[in-house]
Amino acid sequence: MQQYRTHTCSELRKTDIDKNVYLAGWIHSRRDHGGVLFIDLRDNYGLTQVVVYPAVAFLDEVSRLPKETVIRFGGKVAFRSEENVNPKLPTGEIEVVADSFEVLGTCDALPLNVFPEDDAPEDLRLTYRFLDLRRSKLHQNIMLRSDVIASMRRRMWDLGFKEFQTPILTSSSPEGARDYLVPSRIHPGKFYALPQAPQQFKQLLMISGFDRYFQIAPCFRDEDARADRSPGEFYQLDIEMSFVNQDDIFKVVESLIHGIFAEFSKKTMDAPPFVRIPFRESMIKYGTDKPDLRIPIEMRDCTAIFAQSGFKVFRGAIETGAVVRAIPVKGIAKNPRNFFDKMVDHATTIGAKGLAYLQWLDAGVKGPLLKFLTPEEVKSIEALCGVGLGDVVFFICDTPQTTNKLSGELRVKLGKDLGMIDPDAFKFCWIVDFPMYEWDEENKCVAFSHNPFSMPQGGMEALSSKQPLDILAYQYDIVCNGIELSSGAIRNHQPEIMYRAFEIAGYPKETVDERFGAMINAFKLGAPPHGGIAPGVDRIVMLLADEQNIREIIAFPMNQRAQDLMMNAPATVTQKQLRELHIKVVEHS
Repeated sequence: MQQYRTHTCSELRKTDIDKNVYLAGWIHSRRDHGGVLFIDLRDNYGLTQVVVYPAVAFLDEVSRLPKETVIRFGGKVAFRSEENVNPKLPTGEIEVVADSFEVLGTCDALPLNVFPEDDAPEDLRLTYRFLDLRRSKLHQNIMLRSDVIASMRRRMWDLGFKEFQTPILTSSSPEGARDYLVPSRIHPGKFYALPQAPQQFKQLLMISGFDRYFQIAPCFRDEDARADRSPGEFYQLDIEMSFVNQDDIFKVVESLIHGIFAEFSKKTMDAPPFVRIPFRESMIKYGTDKPDLRIPIEMRDCTAIFAQSGFKVFRGAIETGAVVRAIPVKGIAKNPRNFFDKMVDHATTIGAKGLAYLQWLDAGVKGPLLKFLTPEEVKSIEALCGVGLGDVVFFICDTPQTTNKLSGELRVKLGKDLGMIDPDAFKFCWIVDFPMYEWDEENKCVAFSHNPFSMPQGGMEALSSKQPLDILAYQYDIVCNGIELSSGAIRNHQPEIMYRAFEIAGYPKETVDERFGAMINAFKLGAPPHGGIAPGVDRIVMLLADEQNIREIIAFPMNQRAQDLMMNAPATVTQKQLRELHIKVVEHS
């Protein structure tokens, strides 16, 4: 039997002239020039031009084959004519003159084009994902993903880490999202859960005496889709280390992340150490704990200035708990009036009650807000915001949570509309000093704000002497260009501190023993100080591929409704399967 190929479609060069070769791949495109047929043959590696001259008997048969037919050509490597050289292709100086062919896989009418890569509805693309993956950009993204994961592994090994696997079937735990539950056939009425993260297992590995763990870990969360989050499952580079503090983890992650981004991108970035921003400072300056530092706008808290001002709208709101955030922007005071009108309209569209502003112009300070302020108050705003001639300050007033959300969105809107965001830069930062707890408005109780297994700053003393909402934790996020790449923490490895931390969040000792028995028992039998982090593989590749949607870097993603249209999942199952699992499906009207 003849071999399918002697070379891939990216290998042949001028040094191969006059060689007899076999190539196999897909018909990418076809051009008929005066009876001479030119075919671009594509495989995983690239393209090679194949020429079929009128003298060969199979010219007519090959000319009728549809694009995306899988075919093998035999022939001799020849120089391309000078006018046909394609400098954009590695194989652009040669072509293969065909003297034989064989169809290896026929192709029916295509539901979407592979080349040219015309726009197609996402649901159609996902239904025929195997076709979509042949498109060059998406194909390159998946190859990039493979290379990034390989680089991650090499770098982790070089840093002294060992790779271990943790269970996929485990127990349900309160990680902050809904679990995917798996019914047990052997234990009627009981369920496994797919892990939201290998959190407990990686901590148990540290307690077991392993020192530096990593895993390219699949994680499962029943969450809604977003542009930077896939529903159902995602992958993270899961890391845990023993006998470390926060700084030790930062050094490892900065080396890893900076090395990967430098390897796979030519964009500019700051060298480690990355800037560290306390959570509360980040919320005031940027309105978010995921700031895009490419935008040169830092907000200021002006609540104290307006609390005594003559602007009764703000003053009255402040008396009921509202705050005022100022958004200073350099050099836009002379922008046309419709620019400011559009910003006001946008603010009301996203939920603001209004958008006040002041302009520092040649003729003095102007703006609808000016008549309510004294000259001293204007000077205070000017000093606090660091503004002067040519600058503008916008103001948002609402509850702290709403003000953060609105001001953060307006900051990003201004950055985009004013062209402030450098598309060729990566800006990294650490968000640190997260609150251990937050107020759960829905359930009217104190709840964990981030990771329940984190060590509180100050340990037992802080838990015993401070108000819950004032307690900080050794928790940290790494952020790039407004996207959270990872969350991590120094772990709470002392049983009594863990009991007390969970008690504050409403979990009695008995519940902790029941739901986290393995962890508590392990802590009682000699647990080292340890901590970790888990950078998101999908989001890292999304940034490196310069994609806005995470589905563009996942081979077989679900759609926004958490459906796999290609494999028809989720789907109903047979009554026999349900009986074996002791499950009855109840349909709600």
